[in-house]
Amino acid sequence: MDELINDFIAETREMLEALSGEIVAWEAAPGDRGRLDEIFRFVHTVKGNSGFFDLPRIGALSHAAEDALASVRSGARTADPALVSAVLAVIDRIGELVEALDSGEDVASEDDAALIAGLQPNADAVLETAAAHHTNPRAARSIRLPVELLDRMMSGISDLVLARNDLARRIREQGAGGEVEGAFERASAIIGELRDEITRTRMQRIDTLFAPLPRMVRDLAGQTGKQVALEIDGADVDIDREMIEMIRDPLTHIVRNAIDHGIETPGQRRRAGKSETGTLGVCARQAGNQILIEICDDGRGIDGAKLVRRAVGAGILSAERADRLTESERTSLVFEAGLSTASEVTDISGRGVGMDVVRANIERIGGLVEIESRKGEGVRLVLRVPLTLTIIPALTVGAGERTYALPRSAIEEIVRVKASNVRVETVGGASVATVRGRRLPLVDLVQLLGVRAGDDGGRSLVILRPAGADLYALSVERIHDHEELVVKPAAPAVMATGLYAGTTIADDGRPVLLLDPPGIAARAGLALGRSESVQAESAVEPRRPGGQAMLFRALSGGRMLAPLAAVQRIHNVPAQAIKRGGGRLHVAVGDELLPLAGCGDEAPDRAISLLRLSDGAREVAYGFDEVLDIVDLPDGLIPAAAAGEIAGVVLVAGEQAELLDLHTLLAAHGAATDAVRPRPLCALPAGDPFMDAIMRPLAEAAGCRVVATGSAESAEAALVIAADEMPAEVPPGARVVRLAAPDQAGDSGAIDRYDREALLAALEGRKRATRKRRNG
Repeated sequence: MDELINDFIAETREMLEALSGEIVAWEAAPGDRGRLDEIFRFVHTVKGNSGFFDLPRIGALSHAAEDALASVRSGARTADPALVSAVLAVIDRIGELVEALDSGEDVASEDDAALIAGLQPNADAVLETAAAHHTNPRAARSIRLPVELLDRMMSGISDLVLARNDLARRIREQGAGGEVEGAFERASAIIGELRDEITRTRMQRIDTLFAPLPRMVRDLAGQTGKQVALEIDGADVDIDREMIEMIRDPLTHIVRNAIDHGIETPGQRRRAGKSETGTLGVCARQAGNQILIEICDDGRGIDGAKLVRRAVGAGILSAERADRLTESERTSLVFEAGLSTASEVTDISGRGVGMDVVRANIERIGGLVEIESRKGEGVRLVLRVPLTLTIIPALTVGAGERTYALPRSAIEEIVRVKASNVRVETVGGASVATVRGRRLPLVDLVQLLGVRAGDDGGRSLVILRPAGADLYALSVERIHDHEELVVKPAAPAVMATGLYAGTTIADDGRPVLLLDPPGIAARAGLALGRSESVQAESAVEPRRPGGQAMLFRALSGGRMLAPLAAVQRIHNVPAQAIKRGGGRLHVAVGDELLPLAGCGDEAPDRAISLLRLSDGAREVAYGFDEVLDIVDLPDGLIPAAAAGEIAGVVLVAGEQAELLDLHTLLAAHGAATDAVRPRPLCALPAGDPFMDAIMRPLAEAAGCRVVATGSAESAEAALVIAADEMPAEVPPGARVVRLAAPDQAGDSGAIDRYDREALLAALEGRKRATRKRRNG
């Protein structure tokens, strides 16, 4: 019987998640018989189940709602706002009772009768009194499998992936034969597919996050006397179920602020020449391994000048600095704690809390918040969050004999202590690092953790900005590499120190602790706020228009510069990964093969570091010894005597350094890059919102280069995406994929435009065909 009750609870939760939005949509279109029938089926099903399980309160509520909806179905009654509000209140109570059934808690029954009476015609006053004591049911996960089982499965596959990585490292070091490598590749592919499948069991449609929004917007609009139309797009995007819970509160804050602060009353909008009904749009899409959630309104926008005045008055910003703020920096002040442009405090907002919490919470999970405002036109916010919390981009560093990891989202830059524009000193008993004129509090990781210092004496500074707060510098002994880490919670005793955010296993089997940047700052006694970082920027010298460059020591021993914008990543590779073939050197990085420069004509006999350089279309690896610093690209270039991979020589801190000529370097190695890593052209119709918002990121994430249909480049396209109808012109040998709405796909030969797996299969199939054609 317990199992049947659990099934009833799970099934009711699933139906409740989307139902409130359906009711609000039904109110806007009372003649929509399909929605009415769906709502009716829900209360009818709940009524039947409540009788079977002997749940009289749920039975009475659902029976009353069924009678009211039946009268609408028969035409005896219309779906007016009073009836919709009454049905919403009853369904909310059913949700509370279902949650109480699961938790064993009690729900007061005094106002059940008032809720039922509110379903009767002319019952506005009765319903107003009963909803006054109502609280919305908490959001619940609706996965039929036990969540703990899914977590154990994911943990097991993560361990398997780590074991695979360890085995791959050993095979590279010991130089196993071809048969062993072939077997390993097959096993690795199976593990990868298995991991993808199990990862999908953790994923949920993001519409579980969006489902409460129609009801929330309706209620808030009613409280504020405004008219708001909600537009939702991209609800079919999949995201980790844990991430949904992490985003829920920030999204709620943003929606509440948009309605209370942003969208005007009908009278105000009319006087401003706008429609009386404001628009609030919420859109989600996947871009690579990120989910982008965009929230935009067409309200009054953010008054940057008012924010500046209040920031100066609160001591958050100096008057001198305020005069130099750009419009974007003024708008970003909305994230400062305690600042609000509201003229009065309401139950909804106006206390100056919320938006600072939004940014802190999003950045804590490795995401970013972008904001754009135009006065009188509205505000656009974009939340960029990871697809999943189980894999975190990180930088591994060394302190003593141990290796640690830092979340990459908190890292601003990395500099060498020995660099000319870095100075470390003690001021008032505290350590301070001055980097290019910017003074930062300094924390020594070796001292903080109490580990034995290494013998090499070399130090690097990792500049951190934890959860959007002030910058500080963390001194480490070694910088290892950027890695994608599978992170798990550490033991309770370890987590209780406040210094760590989890644990992982390195490829060689060693445990690695993930450091928590806010926890480190707190343990070191740093009182990080936001005001210091805003005011301190006035003392920083402006960056040169030429941009920044990475100063590094070449394998030949000389000092060299590479434009920082072209540096995509740094890798460490063993000597076995570098081989000569086709008249030049290549290096294997993971499952990719890249042309290699910077090593001369012969492969090095030791492990080296690589700069991965790219201009967006072509890519090359450049071998080097160590990173020295990040510097402003200097003036006074003396051109090289002959055209080549070196553009010329400049002075950096009084010493010569050669500047790479990326144009020549990429041109020389571009042909090899294209042959090894082909990026097939994919032609998409221009001006189509679905193609721009959904298909373009999907195609780019699949490794395609996207061009517009009808452009000169589209004549070489290997794949043409069309909206239902066959395009007039198709390049020779190109494959055409036609997209259609779900009810038009199938027999027509078109792919359902919302069938992600079919779309990815089409993209991947064309990539493989292109590789075979070029390699054959």
